Amino acid sequence: MKYPVPIILASNSPRRRQMLSTAGISVEVVPAGVSETARTSETPDRLVRRLAATKAITVAVRIPDSMVIGADTVVALGRNILGKPCNPEEARAMLALLSGKRHQVYTGVAVYREASQRGWVTVEVAEVGFRELDPAEIDAYVATGDPLDKAGGYGIQGSAGNWVVNFSGNLETVVGLPIDAVRRLLDRATRVLTEVGHG
Repeated sequence: MKYPVPIILASNSPRRRQMLSTAGISVEVVPAGVSETARTSETPDRLVRRLAATKAITVAVRIPDSMVIGADTVVALGRNILGKPCNPEEARAMLALLSGKRHQVYTGVAVYREASQRGWVTVEVAEVGFRELDPAEIDAYVATGDPLDKAGGYGIQGSAGNWVVNFSGNLETVVGLPIDAVRRLLDRATRVLTEVGHG
């Protein structure tokens, strides 16, 4: 479907931009710069839903005649919500926590247009199981710097993918942007824009 207004990605994630480009969706990148801290007692699905919507709205108010994509990803193990580690020590702690366990990955996706003040949001969930990790291999992985910009301290598309022993769901949810969900929301927004004459 051809989109009638510019598409903005409210994220500075190179992975998300590349995934959209590969899918044939051309975007401009305008990072939202919002705090990703969870609120007290906030569940993983509510957190990624709120942050995806907040990112999209934050950028859309600056560029009202566009459709803005917001996204957020977290890893959850029981009641522990794992976002991006702040430093190598936190990355090591996250990976040690995930060692030998199954965990969930939540990605929220939102599309919002300020000019019409209409938006949509969805949450996708995948489940990943890791084998037992040796502390030395955790240290070696952390030393690459790869964990520091990734929820849960790992990127499944890189060498950490070798740790996975079972998986269910959409791999793109774990990478950080389920493209099918993005297309659904963009197409829904486009139908509304067409009906109201881009108003």
